Amino acid sequence: MGIPVKLEVFEGPLDLLLHLIDKNKIDIYDIPIVEITNQYMEYIRNMQKEDLNIMSEFLVMAATLLDIKCRMLLPKEETEDGEEEDPRRELVEQLLQYKMYKYMAYELKDRQTDADRILYKNPTIPEEVREYAEPVNLDELLGDLTLTKLNAIFKEVMKRQVDKIDPVRSKFGKIEKEEVTVSDKFVYIHEYMHTHHRFSFRQLLEKQKSKMHIVVTFLAVLEMMKLGEIRVEQEETCGEIMIEKVGEADGN
Repeated sequence: MGIPVKLEVFEGPLDLLLHLIDKNKIDIYDIPIVEITNQYMEYIRNMQKEDLNIMSEFLVMAATLLDIKCRMLLPKEETEDGEEEDPRRELVEQLLQYKMYKYMAYELKDRQTDADRILYKNPTIPEEVREYAEPVNLDELLGDLTLTKLNAIFKEVMKRQVDKIDPVRSKFGKIEKEEVTVSDKFVYIHEYMHTHHRFSFRQLLEKQKSKMHIVVTFLAVLEMMKLGEIRVEQEETCGEIMIEKVGEADGN
């Protein structure tokens, strides 16, 4: 009759790998894949799991370890930069990421535990005690301070405030970002074309509020030309640029 062995419970295959790495005091960046694979396989042989979904996760990792073990026996592959590619690199990245989240979970759990120990109590100070203010002796507080000294202190404080003001930057205006989208200008131009079947580009731009609106309106006109929604004509060099909705001239 065999001696029953109680195995530790791990949250997943990465948790088991981290346990083996810590137990053997191994550098996570230089994992002896053969030794770790052998210990990992020994563990899953002794696993007694009724949930096949959980067991399958450990078997997938076992297959990954065996694949890495085989690749390390083959000649080293090289990257595009001519450097040798380590078959363990992807596994190391997964372990580091898992370890980070694991310790973050520990930290959050400790904070939750500490928070459970904090109790809050509403103040029960009597009203007369809360409203009590210690009397102030003005003569004792001012001492030998005179109005002349107070005036000098006030002027000194005001002078320091003035010295803090940058004579150049203080005259700068406030810069605000103006939100204007091409979609908004699409809607505007379509509405404008309902009452203006043929109009000049200058007329359209004169209705704009700022340079930003002019630029975005120009972009919207270019896009509408590309989509074939409008026709743009210029009869002579430096003449008016006329805009017409496609189909209006044909009576459609």
